[in-house]
Amino acid sequence: MSGRGSVLEVLAVSTRLGLTSFGGPVAHLGYFREEYVRRRKWLTEDAYADLVALCQFLPGPTSSQVGVAIGILRAGLPGAVAAWLGFTVPSAIALVVFAFGLQRLGVSDAGWLHGLKIAAVAVVANAVWGMARSLAPDRERATLALAAAIIVLSWPGAPGQVLVIALAGLVGWRLLGGSRHDERVALATTVGRGTAVASLTIFFALLLLLPVIRQASPSPALDVFDSFFRVGSLVFGGGHVVLPLLQAEVVPSGWVTNEEFVAGYGAAQAVPGPLFTFAAYLGAVMHRPPNGIAGAALALGAIFLPTFLMVVGALPFLSALRTRPAFQAALRGINAGVVGLLLAALYHPVWTSAITAPADVALALVTFALLALWNLPAWLVVVIAALGGAALGLV
Repeated sequence: MSGRGSVLEVLAVSTRLGLTSFGGPVAHLGYFREEYVRRRKWLTEDAYADLVALCQFLPGPTSSQVGVAIGILRAGLPGAVAAWLGFTVPSAIALVVFAFGLQRLGVSDAGWLHGLKIAAVAVVANAVWGMARSLAPDRERATLALAAAIIVLSWPGAPGQVLVIALAGLVGWRLLGGSRHDERVALATTVGRGTAVASLTIFFALLLLLPVIRQASPSPALDVFDSFFRVGSLVFGGGHVVLPLLQAEVVPSGWVTNEEFVAGYGAAQAVPGPLFTFAAYLGAVMHRPPNGIAGAALALGAIFLPTFLMVVGALPFLSALRTRPAFQAALRGINAGVVGLLLAALYHPVWTSAITAPADVALALVTFALLALWNLPAWLVVVIAALGGAALGLV
């Protein structure tokens, strides 16, 4: 793992990812691996896989949590904020602009958007291939990865994913110990255990006390903060899993109409970055101009605050535990399970939503070759895929 860097460095890289990372949370993990592990070598393949495995257990958006964790490892707590800002703000701004009047953009069937989905196929396939070679190199772990993929495809949704990760850790602990090839060093995080405990204490205190305070002292801002904080705290798997919980909070209460909710969700599919930035759109719609920007910031901050608190609270313990043989064995199993999750996601929803014709397969193969064989940066591959998708749309 390379040495520490600056906050501005983290902000610059994460902003580029925030502008180009299309395709949802699984694709984001592929973009992160390409940028942070392969190209910049900010952390090793094993360390990255361990972070992904940890964030699979935490509630909230997995890709954003991984980005925050990498920001901490690179530049401390300020680096975490920089990583989140860069990855999140571009899509949040786009969705707030949409909320202010750029409705009915008509991009759902645009050829360039379809090309972005195909780029996600190549990015995820490259991530699965690279991580499988590193994290499931033997017969036992490859079998575990395939079993994980089969279970997740048979039982889609967050509960199945959490169960697979837990079972993979158990199998690893019992059957994958004693490897001589998985030596790990402690992650160089500046977050101490005292800070971690304080962060977890704040998280649970807010989760338990906000509903009580909301009932005792009603306030529109507090109502919004409580609702979005609770959603960010209770969603496992991130991404599309957050939608039903958000809808249950904002539509029955009358904050947003169902038509406005669906329109915003459609716009969220056309922007890069985490789907949790949908909260910014909802906050802007709920408050209307001239208070829309403040409403967007409130909703966005509330839904992502659990991400910071949980990552800061968990990362120091991962740093200590990952050097212990028993935990290493469990991590070997968990990482193989993560490969299985990515393999399952490569088929659904990534492949099934992007590949609809033989020409799509051809474009996916071209983008995969540019990424895996020619080592083109992911953002350039995204641009090429968008142009290719637009060209296919004209045929």
